[in-house]
Amino acid sequence: MGAFMFLVILLLIVLLLLSRCVRIVPQAQAMVVERLGAYQGTWSVGVHFMVPFIDRVAKRVILKEQVVDFAPQPVITKDNVTMRIDTVVFFQITDPKLFAYGVENPIMAIENLTATTLRNIIGDLELDQTLTSRETINTKMRASLDVATDPWGIKVNRVELKNIIPPAAIQDAMEKQMKAEREKRESILRAEGEKQATILVAEGKKESAILDAEADKQAAILHAEAEKERRIREAEGEAEAIMKVQQANADGIRWLKEAGADEAVLRIKSLEAFTAAANGNATKIIIPSEIQGIAGLAKSVAEVMKEEK
Repeated sequence: MGAFMFLVILLLIVLLLLSRCVRIVPQAQAMVVERLGAYQGTWSVGVHFMVPFIDRVAKRVILKEQVVDFAPQPVITKDNVTMRIDTVVFFQITDPKLFAYGVENPIMAIENLTATTLRNIIGDLELDQTLTSRETINTKMRASLDVATDPWGIKVNRVELKNIIPPAAIQDAMEKQMKAEREKRESILRAEGEKQATILVAEGKKESAILDAEADKQAAILHAEAEKERRIREAEGEAEAIMKVQQANADGIRWLKEAGADEAVLRIKSLEAFTAAANGNATKIIIPSEIQGIAGLAKSVAEVMKEEK
């Protein structure tokens, strides 16, 4: 029974020693191992064995990118304005050995270094430049921190200014200025809208006047064309009527000649044509010599008839 208990105790001791000798390193981690107090090596991902009571894990290191949000730091600008700025630092451990032995408290060291670098950069800028140059400040801080933390096995990937908090008086002035700018932009937009509306109304009136003038012009042209057409048709009708009368007279004379009418009959027909012409609107009538005698004869006959009555 005693031997059995001894074997059990011995087995437990062996298992305990094995558990202390075997180390499993997870993904994205590393272990800094010391042997008798001196740096022995850095274990990466996988299973590792160590000598009991001689080797020990001095530090577990996380290799993933880490984020540290530092409290707001008071800084003074070039124009002597005190403001508070809080920063966010993104960093990654690249050398576990330097990280373990380079500095006692790496996070505190980064925080103090961030505050010092920020004061140096802001001290060369005025308030307006500080508020409008975030990207420039971020770039300068990242470059400075990356160089300073390199001996500690740390790589600074990004630095962001989270908040820039100016004094209350300046903040109120800035809010009033932004309000004035918004009101100014609103007034400009309103004026532009009214200007555009006025221009559109004027354009509409102009277009309407042009259309009215074009309509009046077309109406006048059509009226003139109609009057011209009417006069042309009237002139053509009068000319056609005169042509028909002349043609009828000519046809009558031609018929008389064809019928063998004597000179006296022809003169009478000429007198009738002259009488018709005298009844017209002419103010001066020229009587041919051939019908002057007939006209005198007709007058004598008329007087004789009157005396007999």
